[in-house]
Amino acid sequence: MITPDPPFVPGLELAAALYEDAVRPLLESAYPQLCYAAARIGPGSEVLGFDTARSTDHDWGPRLQLFLTPEDAEQHGAAITALLAERLPRQIRGWSTRYRRTGDPHNPVSHLEPAAGATVDHRVTVHHLPGWLTTRLGPRAAAWIDTDPATTDWLALPQQRLAELTAGTVLRDDHGTLTAVRRRLHWYPDQLWRHLMACQWQRIVQEEAFVGRCAETGDELGAAIVAARLARDLMRLALLQRRTYAPYSKWLGRAFARLPADPALGPALRAALAATDHDTRERHLCDAYESAARTHHALALTEPIDPTCRLYHSRPYQVLHADRFVHALRRTVTDPDLRDLPPTGSVDQWADNTDLLGRPAAVHAAVDALVGQVH
Repeated sequence: MITPDPPFVPGLELAAALYEDAVRPLLESAYPQLCYAAARIGPGSEVLGFDTARSTDHDWGPRLQLFLTPEDAEQHGAAITALLAERLPRQIRGWSTRYRRTGDPHNPVSHLEPAAGATVDHRVTVHHLPGWLTTRLGPRAAAWIDTDPATTDWLALPQQRLAELTAGTVLRDDHGTLTAVRRRLHWYPDQLWRHLMACQWQRIVQEEAFVGRCAETGDELGAAIVAARLARDLMRLALLQRRTYAPYSKWLGRAFARLPADPALGPALRAALAATDHDTRERHLCDAYESAARTHHALALTEPIDPTCRLYHSRPYQVLHADRFVHALRRTVTDPDLRDLPPTGSVDQWADNTDLLGRPAAVHAAVDALVGQVH
């Protein structure tokens, strides 16, 4: 007989219940003097608030991270993991606390299964914060507990990883170090923010005329693909403009839908993507460009720029000429570490390969090499 799943509970709510109802009392009893942080951050749809009942089929459930000092993690980490395996309740809010792992190193997912036997294979993981940051964000990340990242460090941080760190929930933070690093990385420094917006506009510059050229040659499929790329870039620009880290592709639309953006932008993008002829596609793309331009004007970061579309030089395509926004923003960047950089931006403005972005050391090395070529 298959037991039906209990009612869905958002993962962050489940994490809070796991901590308050089970983990905190056990730690207070066994380690009354222990100082630590408890949080649900890092990977997982629930961290960004995007989980649904569908999420429960893998890598979801009652789970937490505990952050100890490096010394306490070495001395007590294994014992705490064993204590929780022996004494955690078998369920929280009706959901099992036991996980079954695939055992495949190339597919290391886990699934909830009914808790049975003497111990629970749980997902309350014990870390020390410097090590966790290094694993998730790169080889220099431990220093950001006390100091701000350098420009090259910021450029090597995928927005998905920044979102995973700064979203979620912190349930306890005795030393305040987790809270401090989350605050330090909650958004880009102002000068870097301007630079990244200029780089995002630059992506639009590079392809805004291609929709018309593809259509002119009879390549409707190519025109639609370029339009979709531009729609993605406009969505990511909108997130930058609203100081919101962009998640990876699965959640980009959900994050965009939450924005207090210009109400014309979303409908214009949907209409452009649904269009089956060039005139309709171009008209709606121009509506989207002009919406993004109006939002830029509202930020008051540069001199006013005419937000209307116009012909692409002598060719009969309507475009924004987004280079005007690139140049205007770059004129406001006075930081010498940014002023001479090419308009490539942060790593996920020029790379979207998941296997690369998931390797922090490789990403930092690539960005260091790119910046080193300039300086």
